[in-house]
Amino acid sequence: MDALGRRSETGIAHRAVRASKDGPGTLLRWTARHGLLRLGIAAAARRGDAQARHFLDPAIREDPYPFYHRVRHTGALVRGHLMWSTARHDTVTEVLRSDAFSVNPDTLPLPAPVALLRALGRRRMPIGPIDPPSMLVTDPPEHTRYRRLVVKVFTARAVENLRPRVERHCADLLDELGRAAADGGPVDLVAHYAGLLPVTMIAEILGVPPQLRQRFLDWGAALSPALDLGLSLGQFRRVEAGIRQLNDWLRGHFARLRANPGDDLLSQLVLLDSDGEQLTDDELVALAGLLMAAGFETTVNLLGTGTALLLAHPGQLALLRAEPHRWPNAVEEILRYDSPVQTTGRYCRVDTEVAGVRLRRGEIVIPMPGGANRDPAVFADPDRFDVTRSNARDHLAFSSGAHYCLGANLARLEGEIGLRSLFERYPDLALGGAPRRRPTRVLRGYDHLPVRLKP
Repeated sequence: MDALGRRSETGIAHRAVRASKDGPGTLLRWTARHGLLRLGIAAAARRGDAQARHFLDPAIREDPYPFYHRVRHTGALVRGHLMWSTARHDTVTEVLRSDAFSVNPDTLPLPAPVALLRALGRRRMPIGPIDPPSMLVTDPPEHTRYRRLVVKVFTARAVENLRPRVERHCADLLDELGRAAADGGPVDLVAHYAGLLPVTMIAEILGVPPQLRQRFLDWGAALSPALDLGLSLGQFRRVEAGIRQLNDWLRGHFARLRANPGDDLLSQLVLLDSDGEQLTDDELVALAGLLMAAGFETTVNLLGTGTALLLAHPGQLALLRAEPHRWPNAVEEILRYDSPVQTTGRYCRVDTEVAGVRLRRGEIVIPMPGGANRDPAVFADPDRFDVTRSNARDHLAFSSGAHYCLGANLARLEGEIGLRSLFERYPDLALGGAPRRRPTRVLRGYDHLPVRLKP
Protein backbone atom coordinates (compact mmCIF):
# COMPACT_ATOMS: atom_id res chain seq x y z
CA MET A 1 0.00 0.00 0.00
CA ASP A 2 2.81 2.43 0.85
CA ALA A 3 4.41 1.73 -2.51
CA LEU A 4 1.14 2.55 -4.24
CA GLY A 5 0.97 5.90 -2.47
CA ARG A 6 4.60 6.80 -3.13
CA ARG A 7 4.31 5.98 -6.85
CA SER A 8 1.18 8.13 -7.14
CA GLU A 9 2.71 11.12 -5.33
CA THR A 10 5.99 10.94 -7.25
CA GLY A 11 4.06 10.77 -10.51
CA ILE A 12 2.18 13.95 -9.62
CA ALA A 13 5.38 15.88 -9.09
CA HIS A 14 6.87 14.77 -12.41
CA ARG A 15 3.66 15.55 -14.32
CA ALA A 16 3.38 18.99 -12.78
CA VAL A 17 6.89 19.81 -13.98
CA ARG A 18 6.06 18.67 -17.50
CA ALA A 19 2.72 20.48 -17.47
CA SER A 20 4.13 23.90 -18.26
CA LYS A 21 4.09 23.05 -21.95
CA ASP A 22 0.30 22.55 -21.78
CA GLY A 23 -0.35 26.14 -20.78
CA PRO A 24 -1.47 27.48 -17.40
CA GLY A 25 -5.17 26.84 -18.01
CA THR A 26 -4.78 23.09 -18.43
CA LEU A 27 -2.49 22.84 -15.42
CA LEU A 28 -4.84 24.90 -13.23
CA ARG A 29 -7.85 22.81 -14.20
CA TRP A 30 -6.03 19.53 -13.65
CA THR A 31 -4.60 20.65 -10.30
CA ALA A 32 -7.95 21.88 -8.99
CA ARG A 33 -9.96 18.88 -10.19
CA HIS A 34 -7.57 15.96 -10.01
CA GLY A 35 -4.03 16.82 -8.91
CA LEU A 36 -4.86 17.86 -5.34
CA LEU A 37 -7.15 14.87 -4.99
CA ARG A 38 -4.39 12.54 -6.18
CA LEU A 39 -2.09 14.00 -3.54
CA GLY A 40 -4.74 13.42 -0.89
CA ILE A 41 -5.34 9.85 -2.04
CA ALA A 42 -1.61 9.12 -2.05
CA ALA A 43 -1.26 10.50 1.48
CA ALA A 44 -4.25 8.48 2.67
CA ALA A 45 -2.80 5.35 1.06
CA ARG A 46 0.40 5.77 3.07
CA ARG A 47 -1.72 5.77 6.22
CA GLY A 48 -3.38 2.50 5.21
CA ASP A 49 -6.73 3.97 4.10
CA ALA A 50 -8.80 1.21 2.45
CA GLN A 51 -10.73 3.69 0.30
CA ALA A 52 -7.48 5.04 -1.14
CA ARG A 53 -6.62 1.48 -2.06
CA HIS A 54 -9.87 1.37 -4.03
CA PHE A 55 -8.64 4.29 -6.16
CA LEU A 56 -5.07 3.03 -6.62
CA ASP A 57 -4.96 -0.77 -6.59
CA PRO A 58 -5.31 -2.35 -10.08
CA ALA A 59 -6.39 -5.65 -8.49
CA ILE A 60 -9.48 -3.96 -7.05
CA ARG A 61 -10.23 -2.38 -10.41
CA GLU A 62 -10.08 -5.85 -11.97
CA ASP A 63 -12.41 -7.36 -9.33
CA PRO A 64 -13.96 -4.82 -6.93
CA TYR A 65 -16.53 -7.13 -5.36
CA PRO A 66 -14.44 -8.49 -2.45
CA PHE A 67 -13.64 -4.86 -1.57
CA TYR A 68 -17.36 -3.95 -1.64
CA HIS A 69 -18.07 -6.93 0.60
CA ARG A 70 -15.57 -5.65 3.18
CA VAL A 71 -17.06 -2.15 3.08
CA ARG A 72 -20.58 -3.53 3.47
CA HIS A 73 -19.50 -5.82 6.32
CA THR A 74 -17.75 -2.94 8.12
CA GLY A 75 -20.82 -0.75 8.35
CA ALA A 76 -23.61 1.17 6.64
CA LEU A 77 -21.28 4.16 6.22
CA VAL A 78 -17.53 3.64 6.40
CA ARG A 79 -15.27 6.59 7.16
CA GLY A 80 -11.94 7.10 5.44
CA HIS A 81 -9.35 9.86 5.66
CA LEU A 82 -10.91 11.76 2.75
CA MET A 83 -14.51 10.59 2.43
CA TRP A 84 -17.23 8.17 3.49
CA SER A 85 -18.33 5.17 1.46
CA THR A 86 -21.28 2.81 1.43
CA ALA A 87 -22.00 -0.46 -0.35
CA ARG A 88 -25.31 -1.30 1.35
CA HIS A 89 -28.39 -1.14 -0.85
CA ASP A 90 -30.61 0.75 1.59
CA THR A 91 -27.92 3.30 2.48
CA VAL A 92 -26.87 3.88 -1.14
CA THR A 93 -30.54 4.42 -2.01
CA GLU A 94 -31.01 6.84 0.88
CA VAL A 95 -28.00 8.92 -0.12
CA LEU A 96 -28.97 9.00 -3.81
CA ARG A 97 -32.50 10.15 -2.98
CA SER A 98 -31.70 12.63 -0.22
CA ASP A 99 -32.05 16.36 -0.82
CA ALA A 100 -29.29 16.89 1.76
CA PHE A 101 -26.70 15.90 -0.85
CA SER A 102 -25.49 17.66 -3.97
CA VAL A 103 -24.06 16.16 -7.15
CA ASN A 104 -21.96 19.29 -7.74
CA PRO A 105 -18.50 19.33 -6.10
CA ASP A 106 -18.50 23.13 -6.43
CA THR A 107 -20.94 23.21 -3.51
CA LEU A 108 -18.14 22.06 -1.19
CA PRO A 109 -16.68 24.74 1.10
CA LEU A 110 -13.10 25.06 -0.14
CA PRO A 111 -10.06 26.85 1.28
CA ALA A 112 -9.68 30.26 -0.40
CA PRO A 113 -6.55 29.29 -2.42
CA VAL A 114 -8.23 26.15 -3.77
CA ALA A 115 -11.42 28.05 -4.62
CA LEU A 116 -9.37 30.66 -6.48
CA LEU A 117 -7.48 27.93 -8.32
CA ARG A 118 -10.73 26.32 -9.41
CA ALA A 119 -12.23 29.65 -10.52
CA LEU A 120 -9.14 30.52 -12.59
CA GLY A 121 -9.15 27.06 -14.13
CA ARG A 122 -12.70 27.49 -15.39
CA ARG A 123 -11.65 30.17 -17.85
CA ARG A 124 -11.95 28.90 -21.42
CA MET A 125 -12.87 25.47 -20.06
CA PRO A 126 -14.75 23.17 -22.47
CA ILE A 127 -18.06 21.67 -21.30
CA GLY A 128 -17.72 18.01 -20.44
CA PRO A 129 -20.12 15.43 -18.95
CA ILE A 130 -19.22 16.43 -15.36
CA ASP A 131 -19.13 20.20 -15.96
CA PRO A 132 -22.09 22.51 -15.34
CA PRO A 133 -24.61 22.74 -16.92
CA SER A 134 -24.44 18.93 -17.36
CA MET A 135 -27.36 17.22 -15.63
CA LEU A 136 -24.85 14.92 -13.90
CA VAL A 137 -23.59 17.81 -11.74
CA THR A 138 -26.66 20.03 -11.56
CA ASP A 139 -29.02 20.18 -8.57
CA PRO A 140 -32.62 21.36 -8.42
CA PRO A 141 -34.08 23.73 -9.42
CA GLU A 142 -31.77 23.85 -12.50
CA HIS A 143 -31.78 20.05 -12.82
CA THR A 144 -35.58 19.99 -12.55
CA ARG A 145 -35.86 22.46 -15.42
CA TYR A 146 -33.48 20.50 -17.66
CA ARG A 147 -35.21 17.22 -16.95
CA ARG A 148 -38.67 18.70 -17.56
CA LEU A 149 -37.57 19.94 -20.98
CA VAL A 150 -35.59 16.88 -22.03
CA VAL A 151 -38.15 14.30 -20.90
CA LYS A 152 -40.63 15.77 -23.40
CA VAL A 153 -38.67 14.22 -26.27
CA PHE A 154 -37.03 11.33 -24.37
CA THR A 155 -40.27 9.60 -23.42
CA ALA A 156 -40.73 5.83 -23.07
CA ARG A 157 -42.82 5.88 -26.25
CA ALA A 158 -40.11 7.72 -28.20
CA VAL A 159 -37.53 5.16 -27.09
CA GLU A 160 -39.80 2.21 -27.90
CA ASN A 161 -40.32 3.69 -31.37
CA LEU A 162 -36.57 3.17 -31.88
CA ARG A 163 -36.97 -0.64 -31.61
CA PRO A 164 -37.17 -1.28 -35.40
CA ARG A 165 -34.03 0.84 -35.91
CA VAL A 166 -32.14 -1.02 -33.19
CA GLU A 167 -33.14 -4.35 -34.75
CA ARG A 168 -32.06 -3.17 -38.20
CA HIS A 169 -28.72 -1.88 -36.95
CA CYS A 170 -28.09 -5.12 -35.06
CA ALA A 171 -28.69 -7.14 -38.22
CA ASP A 172 -26.36 -4.93 -40.26
CA LEU A 173 -23.61 -4.94 -37.62
CA LEU A 174 -23.83 -8.72 -37.22
CA ASP A 175 -23.33 -9.01 -40.98
CA GLU A 176 -20.20 -6.85 -40.61
CA LEU A 177 -19.05 -8.98 -37.67
CA GLY A 178 -19.36 -12.08 -39.81
CA ARG A 179 -17.27 -10.52 -42.57
CA ALA A 180 -14.61 -9.47 -40.04
CA ALA A 181 -14.38 -13.09 -38.85
CA ALA A 182 -14.50 -14.63 -42.33
CA ASP A 183 -11.04 -16.19 -41.96
CA GLY A 184 -12.22 -18.19 -38.95
CA GLY A 185 -9.94 -16.37 -36.51
CA PRO A 186 -10.95 -14.44 -33.40
CA VAL A 187 -12.55 -11.01 -33.75
CA ASP A 188 -12.90 -8.25 -31.15
CA LEU A 189 -16.57 -8.05 -30.20
CA VAL A 190 -16.15 -4.59 -28.64
CA ALA A 191 -14.61 -3.04 -31.75
CA HIS A 192 -16.92 -4.76 -34.23
CA TYR A 193 -20.26 -4.90 -32.41
CA ALA A 194 -20.63 -3.85 -28.75
CA GLY A 195 -19.05 -0.45 -29.44
CA LEU A 196 -20.75 0.13 -32.78
CA LEU A 197 -24.38 -0.49 -31.81
CA PRO A 198 -24.68 2.23 -29.12
CA VAL A 199 -22.60 4.75 -31.05
CA THR A 200 -24.80 4.17 -34.10
CA MET A 201 -27.91 4.80 -32.02
CA ILE A 202 -26.45 7.86 -30.29
CA ALA A 203 -25.44 9.19 -33.69
CA GLU A 204 -29.04 8.79 -34.88
CA ILE A 205 -30.39 10.52 -31.77
CA LEU A 206 -27.96 13.40 -32.32
CA GLY A 207 -28.63 13.54 -36.08
CA VAL A 208 -25.02 12.67 -36.93
CA PRO A 209 -24.25 11.47 -40.49
CA PRO A 210 -23.25 7.76 -40.64
CA GLN A 211 -19.83 8.59 -42.08
CA LEU A 212 -18.90 10.29 -38.78
CA ARG A 213 -19.48 7.12 -36.73
CA GLN A 214 -15.76 6.46 -36.26
CA ARG A 215 -15.16 10.01 -35.09
CA PHE A 216 -17.89 9.58 -32.48
CA LEU A 217 -16.32 6.32 -31.38
CA ASP A 218 -13.04 8.15 -30.84
CA TRP A 219 -14.77 10.94 -28.92
CA GLY A 220 -16.65 8.42 -26.79
CA ALA A 221 -13.39 6.67 -25.89
CA ALA A 222 -11.81 10.04 -25.03
CA LEU A 223 -14.73 11.09 -22.82
CA SER A 224 -15.20 7.88 -20.80
CA PRO A 225 -12.39 8.55 -18.26
CA ALA A 226 -13.95 11.97 -17.53
CA LEU A 227 -16.20 10.35 -14.91
CA ASP A 228 -13.24 9.03 -12.88
CA LEU A 229 -11.63 10.84 -9.94
CA GLY A 230 -7.96 11.69 -9.73
CA LEU A 231 -6.98 11.48 -13.40
CA SER A 232 -3.31 11.77 -14.30
CA LEU A 233 -2.30 14.88 -16.20
CA GLY A 234 -1.87 12.85 -19.38
CA GLN A 235 -5.36 11.36 -19.06
CA PHE A 236 -6.84 14.77 -18.31
CA ARG A 237 -5.10 16.29 -21.33
CA ARG A 238 -6.54 13.61 -23.64
CA VAL A 239 -10.02 13.92 -22.14
CA GLU A 240 -10.05 17.71 -22.44
CA ALA A 241 -8.81 17.59 -26.05
CA GLY A 242 -11.63 15.20 -26.97
CA ILE A 243 -14.21 17.32 -25.14
CA ARG A 244 -13.03 20.49 -26.86
CA GLN A 245 -13.24 18.86 -30.32
CA LEU A 246 -16.73 17.55 -29.57
CA ASN A 247 -17.86 20.97 -28.26
CA ASP A 248 -16.69 22.70 -31.42
CA TRP A 249 -18.37 20.17 -33.70
CA LEU A 250 -21.65 20.26 -31.75
CA ARG A 251 -21.99 24.04 -31.87
CA GLY A 252 -21.73 23.95 -35.65
CA HIS A 253 -24.14 21.00 -35.71
CA PHE A 254 -26.79 22.93 -33.77
CA ALA A 255 -26.69 25.70 -36.35
CA ARG A 256 -27.14 23.12 -39.13
CA LEU A 257 -30.10 21.51 -37.35
CA ARG A 258 -31.83 24.85 -36.79
CA ALA A 259 -31.54 25.60 -40.50
CA ASN A 260 -32.45 22.08 -41.61
CA PRO A 261 -33.92 19.98 -38.77
CA GLY A 262 -34.36 16.24 -39.10
CA ASP A 263 -36.58 13.72 -37.30
CA ASP A 264 -33.90 12.94 -34.70
CA LEU A 265 -34.33 13.68 -30.98
CA LEU A 266 -31.60 16.34 -30.93
CA SER A 267 -33.42 18.33 -33.64
CA GLN A 268 -36.46 18.31 -31.36
CA LEU A 269 -34.35 19.54 -28.43
CA VAL A 270 -32.70 22.25 -30.51
CA LEU A 271 -36.10 23.55 -31.65
CA LEU A 272 -37.85 22.94 -28.32
CA ASP A 273 -39.79 25.92 -27.00
CA SER A 274 -41.79 25.09 -23.90
CA ASP A 275 -43.65 28.09 -22.49
CA GLY A 276 -40.90 30.35 -23.76
CA GLU A 277 -38.15 28.14 -22.31
CA GLN A 278 -35.40 26.85 -24.55
CA LEU A 279 -32.13 25.04 -24.00
CA THR A 280 -29.11 27.26 -24.66
CA ASP A 281 -26.20 26.07 -26.77
CA ASP A 282 -24.15 25.47 -23.61
CA GLU A 283 -26.98 23.36 -22.17
CA LEU A 284 -27.32 21.44 -25.44
CA VAL A 285 -23.56 20.82 -25.53
CA ALA A 286 -23.68 19.49 -21.97
CA LEU A 287 -26.62 17.21 -22.79
CA ALA A 288 -24.97 15.82 -25.92
CA GLY A 289 -21.73 15.23 -24.02
CA LEU A 290 -23.66 13.41 -21.31
CA LEU A 291 -25.31 11.18 -23.92
CA MET A 292 -21.87 10.38 -25.30
CA ALA A 293 -20.17 9.61 -21.98
CA ALA A 294 -23.04 8.00 -20.09
CA GLY A 295 -25.46 6.70 -22.73
CA PHE A 296 -22.82 5.37 -25.11
CA GLU A 297 -20.13 4.02 -22.80
CA THR A 298 -22.49 2.31 -20.35
CA THR A 299 -24.24 0.42 -23.15
CA VAL A 300 -20.92 -0.69 -24.63
CA ASN A 301 -20.11 -2.12 -21.21
CA LEU A 302 -23.55 -3.72 -20.86
CA LEU A 303 -23.20 -5.55 -24.18
CA GLY A 304 -19.60 -6.65 -23.60
CA THR A 305 -20.16 -7.72 -20.01
CA GLY A 306 -23.41 -9.50 -20.91
CA THR A 307 -21.70 -11.47 -23.64
CA ALA A 308 -18.84 -12.50 -21.34
CA LEU A 309 -21.22 -13.51 -18.54
CA LEU A 310 -23.43 -15.63 -20.78
CA LEU A 311 -20.42 -17.38 -22.32
CA ALA A 312 -19.16 -18.09 -18.80
CA HIS A 313 -22.59 -19.46 -17.75
CA PRO A 314 -23.72 -21.75 -20.58
CA GLY A 315 -26.61 -23.10 -18.52
CA GLN A 316 -28.09 -19.60 -18.27
CA LEU A 317 -27.61 -19.07 -22.00
CA ALA A 318 -29.33 -22.39 -22.76
CA LEU A 319 -32.27 -21.29 -20.61
CA LEU A 320 -32.59 -18.05 -22.59
CA ARG A 321 -32.56 -19.97 -25.85
CA ALA A 322 -35.31 -22.26 -24.58
CA GLU A 323 -37.32 -19.39 -23.04
CA PRO A 324 -36.52 -16.21 -25.02
CA HIS A 325 -39.17 -14.20 -23.15
CA ARG A 326 -36.61 -14.05 -20.32
CA TRP A 327 -34.20 -11.78 -22.24
CA PRO A 328 -35.45 -8.51 -20.66
CA ASN A 329 -34.93 -9.95 -17.17
CA ALA A 330 -31.53 -11.30 -18.21
CA VAL A 331 -30.50 -7.71 -19.03
CA GLU A 332 -31.60 -6.62 -15.54
CA GLU A 333 -29.51 -9.41 -13.99
CA ILE A 334 -26.46 -8.41 -16.04
CA LEU A 335 -26.92 -4.82 -14.84
CA ARG A 336 -27.19 -6.05 -11.25
CA TYR A 337 -24.40 -8.61 -11.29
CA ASP A 338 -21.67 -6.50 -12.94
CA SER A 339 -22.92 -2.93 -13.20
CA PRO A 340 -21.62 -0.68 -16.01
CA VAL A 341 -21.51 2.17 -13.45
CA GLN A 342 -19.78 1.11 -10.23
CA THR A 343 -19.54 4.24 -8.09
CA THR A 344 -20.71 7.81 -7.91
CA GLY A 345 -20.22 10.79 -5.59
CA ARG A 346 -22.41 12.97 -3.37
CA TYR A 347 -21.53 16.07 -1.35
CA CYS A 348 -23.21 17.13 1.91
CA ARG A 349 -24.68 20.58 1.42
CA VAL A 350 -26.20 20.65 4.93
CA ASP A 351 -25.57 18.79 8.16
CA THR A 352 -27.56 15.58 7.99
CA GLU A 353 -27.87 12.03 9.28
CA VAL A 354 -27.68 8.82 7.25
CA ALA A 355 -28.03 5.32 8.69
CA GLY A 356 -27.61 6.74 12.17
CA VAL A 357 -24.37 8.54 11.28
CA ARG A 358 -24.07 12.32 11.61
CA LEU A 359 -22.56 13.97 8.53
CA ARG A 360 -21.43 17.57 8.34
CA ARG A 361 -21.77 20.02 5.49
CA GLY A 362 -18.89 19.63 3.06
CA GLU A 363 -18.27 15.93 3.69
CA ILE A 364 -18.06 13.59 0.71
CA VAL A 365 -19.90 10.28 0.39
CA ILE A 366 -19.13 7.67 -2.26
CA PRO A 367 -22.21 5.50 -2.90
CA MET A 368 -21.19 2.22 -4.58
CA PRO A 369 -24.08 0.89 -6.69
CA GLY A 370 -21.84 -1.96 -7.86
CA GLY A 371 -21.58 -3.10 -4.25
CA ALA A 372 -25.22 -2.37 -3.38
CA ASN A 373 -26.27 -4.64 -6.24
CA ARG A 374 -24.56 -7.56 -4.46
CA ASP A 375 -26.14 -6.83 -1.07
CA PRO A 376 -27.44 -10.13 0.42
CA ALA A 377 -30.05 -8.16 2.39
CA VAL A 378 -31.83 -7.54 -0.95
CA PHE A 379 -30.59 -10.23 -3.35
CA ALA A 380 -30.49 -13.87 -2.26
CA ASP A 381 -27.14 -15.54 -3.05
CA PRO A 382 -25.99 -12.24 -4.64
CA ASP A 383 -22.75 -13.59 -6.16
CA ARG A 384 -24.71 -16.07 -8.29
CA PHE A 385 -25.61 -15.03 -11.84
CA ASP A 386 -29.27 -15.99 -12.38
CA VAL A 387 -31.31 -14.70 -15.33
CA THR A 388 -34.51 -15.90 -13.62
CA ARG A 389 -33.93 -13.77 -10.49
CA SER A 390 -37.35 -12.35 -9.60
CA ASN A 391 -36.12 -9.04 -8.16
CA ALA A 392 -33.18 -8.39 -10.50
CA ARG A 393 -34.76 -5.07 -11.47
CA ASP A 394 -34.24 -3.77 -7.93
CA HIS A 395 -30.64 -2.96 -8.85
CA LEU A 396 -29.24 0.57 -8.69
CA ALA A 397 -27.25 0.45 -11.94
CA PHE A 398 -29.20 3.47 -13.23
CA SER A 399 -28.95 5.36 -9.91
CA SER A 400 -32.07 6.43 -8.01
CA GLY A 401 -34.01 9.54 -7.14
CA ALA A 402 -33.89 12.80 -9.09
CA HIS A 403 -30.80 11.71 -11.05
CA TYR A 404 -32.20 8.38 -12.22
CA CYS A 405 -30.75 7.80 -15.69
CA LEU A 406 -32.83 9.32 -18.50
CA GLY A 407 -31.35 6.80 -20.93
CA ALA A 408 -32.27 3.72 -18.90
CA ASN A 409 -35.02 2.61 -21.29
CA LEU A 410 -32.74 3.00 -24.31
CA ALA A 411 -29.95 1.01 -22.62
CA ARG A 412 -32.39 -1.76 -21.74
CA LEU A 413 -33.71 -1.84 -25.30
CA GLU A 414 -30.23 -2.01 -26.85
CA GLY A 415 -29.11 -4.62 -24.32
CA GLU A 416 -32.08 -6.88 -24.93
CA ILE A 417 -32.05 -6.69 -28.73
CA GLY A 418 -28.27 -6.56 -29.03
CA LEU A 419 -27.56 -9.66 -26.93
CA ARG A 420 -30.49 -11.71 -28.18
CA SER A 421 -29.64 -10.97 -31.82
CA LEU A 422 -25.96 -11.81 -31.28
CA PHE A 423 -26.60 -15.25 -29.79
CA GLU A 424 -29.38 -16.06 -32.25
CA ARG A 425 -27.20 -15.21 -35.25
CA TYR A 426 -24.09 -16.95 -33.91
CA PRO A 427 -25.20 -19.83 -31.66
CA ASP A 428 -21.65 -21.25 -31.54
CA LEU A 429 -20.12 -17.99 -30.27
CA ALA A 430 -17.18 -18.63 -27.94
CA LEU A 431 -14.30 -16.73 -26.39
CA GLY A 432 -11.33 -16.49 -28.73
CA GLY A 433 -8.71 -15.24 -26.26
CA ALA A 434 -8.21 -13.37 -23.01
CA PRO A 435 -10.57 -10.38 -22.49
CA ARG A 436 -9.10 -7.07 -21.31
CA ARG A 437 -10.86 -4.77 -18.89
CA ARG A 438 -11.20 -1.01 -19.37
CA PRO A 439 -8.80 1.05 -17.23
CA THR A 440 -11.65 3.16 -15.80
CA ARG A 441 -13.06 2.67 -12.30
CA VAL A 442 -16.42 4.42 -12.37
CA LEU A 443 -17.35 2.75 -15.67
CA ARG A 444 -16.73 -1.02 -15.76
CA GLY A 445 -16.54 -3.11 -18.90
CA TYR A 446 -14.21 -4.52 -21.53
CA ASP A 447 -11.81 -2.77 -23.87
CA HIS A 448 -11.15 -5.98 -25.79
CA LEU A 449 -13.31 -9.10 -25.98
CA PRO A 450 -12.02 -11.61 -28.58
CA VAL A 451 -14.60 -14.14 -29.77
CA ARG A 452 -14.92 -16.87 -32.38
CA LEU A 453 -18.17 -17.14 -34.27
CA LYS A 454 -17.76 -20.82 -35.17
CA PRO A 455 -15.94 -23.77 -33.56
